[in-house]
Amino acid sequence: MRIRRSVPADVDDISTLHVRAFGCDEGPVIANLVRDLFDDPGALPLYSFVAADETEITGHILFSRVWIDGPGENYRAQILAPLAVAPKHQGTGVGSRLIGFGLDELKKAGTELVFVLGHPGYYPRAGFVPALPLGLAAPHRIPVEHADAWMVQFLRGGLAGEVKGCVRCCEALDDPRHWTE
Repeated sequence: MRIRRSVPADVDDISTLHVRAFGCDEGPVIANLVRDLFDDPGALPLYSFVAADETEITGHILFSRVWIDGPGENYRAQILAPLAVAPKHQGTGVGSRLIGFGLDELKKAGTELVFVLGHPGYYPRAGFVPALPLGLAAPHRIPVEHADAWMVQFLRGGLAGEVKGCVRCCEALDDPRHWTE
């Protein structure tokens, strides 16, 4: 398996992957979100990476730009949304490798913090911590029982406690249905 930046020719395979990974109900919604993010100028800079073997794309991760309203408004920030791994490759480390690769690339590009709304048992293994206790609110209300699913990772030291505010995302991601866990 190798990880590389996605190219326009990958879009159909990426969409198919998200449908397979998320199932018949949620998969098409996520696939449409990915296509919308690719087309949204407000998502730029956008970072899209795929894991692939000799025959197929086995995983995909996408990071898009976010802004912080408040004292942290001048920081370079991204959000990880979504991450998908083909069902037969889940549990094999593909997702972890995509996250690690993506975070390394973001750090090289000067990104200072990365957000995710995801499983609180999975993303902390990659260095994410709950964002709400640090004063970083999500673009939409997160129910109290899922507050620990809204997470951040600081790619530059010294930012925890310094950056505070409400995160805003691009139009494609600014839909309340994408903010339920």
